Amino acid sequence: MSERTLTMMREYRSKRRELAVLLVQLQNFTGLSETEVIESMQFSQPQEERVQTSNISDKTAQIATSFRERTRRLNEEWYEYLFEQYYDLKEELDFFDFALSQLSGQLPGIMHDLVVDQASWEQVMERYHISRKTLWRYRQKAIEELDHLYEMRDKQIASFILN
Repeated sequence: MSERTLTMMREYRSKRRELAVLLVQLQNFTGLSETEVIESMQFSQPQEERVQTSNISDKTAQIATSFRERTRRLNEEWYEYLFEQYYDLKEELDFFDFALSQLSGQLPGIMHDLVVDQASWEQVMERYHISRKTLWRYRQKAIEELDHLYEMRDKQIASFILN
């Protein structure tokens, strides 16, 4: 179980950056351009058999309607994808931040310094006046407590799903 905690600790800063990028994309969402959609339509192949049932004059109207619908659908799907990615990552980071704050004793401050602020071990040892071995023990205890909090969350999710 601690692999999830260790991964989160290692990747916390990059996940925060990714979240910021997703937020900017959502806030400044313009969708795919007409040129991008036209290019995608040029290279796509029909999925069904081609049966000609209309005359030439209907083709222009069908292409225009198809183009507008495809552009709208692609932009909706792209926005939904970005939103889901943002929401999932935000939820993951918010829970981790909450879990860090719920640690016992001096652990919230120490782990915040190590993970969120990315302070070096030497900086943390100096700030809290502790030895390397004590810092290592604190880190191990924090990982155990974080694992326990993740287990509690997993049990709550499983309980909801099973009910």
